[in-house]
Amino acid sequence: MEKFLNLSKEKQNDIINAGLNAFGTNGYKKASIRDIANTAGISKSMIFHYFGTKKDMYLFLVQYSVNMLMNEISMNFKEEERDFFERVRLASEIKVSVMRKHPAILSFFKSIYFESDEEVVQEIKSMMLRGEAFRSHIALDGIDMSKFKEGIDPALVIKMLTWFAEGYVSQLGVNTTMDIDDINREFNQCLNMLKQNFYKEEFL
Repeated sequence: MEKFLNLSKEKQNDIINAGLNAFGTNGYKKASIRDIANTAGISKSMIFHYFGTKKDMYLFLVQYSVNMLMNEISMNFKEEERDFFERVRLASEIKVSVMRKHPAILSFFKSIYFESDEEVVQEIKSMMLRGEAFRSHIALDGIDMSKFKEGIDPALVIKMLTWFAEGYVSQLGVNTTMDIDDINREFNQCLNMLKQNFYKEEFL
């Protein structure tokens, strides 16, 4: 990976975007290293020179995408915000802004959700666990618990939102185009509905 990281940022981005598009469109097994190389303007052999194997490149892109989202959230998140739903909304808006700047990440993440190839599926699960821990930290650490009705567990609300998101993606199917604005609008509608039901009246 050192040889890849020694490339100019522009050339790194060309290769990364080519990989995200290819894997996001075709999945791990069907994605062509030759197509990635052609799109990036390099030879197929250079892909292997930089990454070693197709699997190594794929897992690099998974980690790269997860890290990009977490870094953007960390840099732009307002730690002083103590309202649970506003925290979740802010994190979501930051993700949307990243995906607008890097459209290939959205389809790539969707392909990760449906990926079932035994060669990479366990590594994907391990990387996603790190993302779940980060999500819980952002949503829960330091929030104002007094706003919730008695008996409401914010950690369970986070799980509910995750299940909603997974169900949404599952319903779309692997080959359906995702509209990020539609997703964000419906997600905010879900947040508002949950807030109405889970917060005490004086905090609505």
